[in-house]
Amino acid sequence: MAKKERDQEITLKTPDEIAKMRVAGKLAADVLDMIGEYVKPGVTTDELDRICHDYIVNVQQAIPAPLNYGEPPFPKSICTSVNHVICHGIPSDKKLKEGDAINIDITVIKDGYHGDTSKMFHVGKPSIAAKRLSDITQQCMYLGILEVRPGATFGAIGKVIQKHAHSNRFSVVEEFCGHGIGSRFHEAPQILHYYSKDSDKLIMQAGMIFTIEPMINQGKRDLKIMPDKWTAVTKDHKLSAQWEHTVLVTQDGFEILTLRAEEAEWRSTL
Repeated sequence: MAKKERDQEITLKTPDEIAKMRVAGKLAADVLDMIGEYVKPGVTTDELDRICHDYIVNVQQAIPAPLNYGEPPFPKSICTSVNHVICHGIPSDKKLKEGDAINIDITVIKDGYHGDTSKMFHVGKPSIAAKRLSDITQQCMYLGILEVRPGATFGAIGKVIQKHAHSNRFSVVEEFCGHGIGSRFHEAPQILHYYSKDSDKLIMQAGMIFTIEPMINQGKRDLKIMPDKWTAVTKDHKLSAQWEHTVLVTQDGFEILTLRAEEAEWRSTL
């Protein structure tokens, strides 16, 4: 989400709400598992959108949250951000080609609650640069998640992500951030992916649910928004990558609500 002034209180989810969030998170993760086999040279992002929409609506009996969200209304059911697109890419009739890198961002609503997650896919064989950027960005997300526990500050998330990105000579996008999530798509607090003293004033508590979704650039962090008022791209046209999970603060740590089966050994990637 784009950074803006906080106008909401941070809510602690009840056990019933957490149970619904687990279901929504699992459904969002399942969409990413499902769509992977369709990401190949020649497919259009419109086709990927159609497949995901049909799966969410007809198989999962859920609602694709991005569709008609915001102002202007987002016109599709998923976000597809290819190569130098940072986030909020709108599916189109453009075909994917060998070597492309694409982030697919999924948010579903089930029983009134949201599950939000995204993943990088490589079309055919990735370039060394694209694979490295994707891997480091995923590590940034996991390192941020490892900071989640009651009593920790939100500043710890941004600090560890920024340190890992910069140590690998990548930059961190600052105009967009993670967010609280529940019955609303975007809630307080904002989760910055870089260090800010203000973030150290906010303390995590059990029952909070939010996304961690670093956007990391190969070149400079600067971006521009396209005329559609959604698509954000790198100013220097170098690659960008993003990974996202929805995370619950538990009594003694965290639970990743959108974890996929393929990530069972995710700690070993760090």
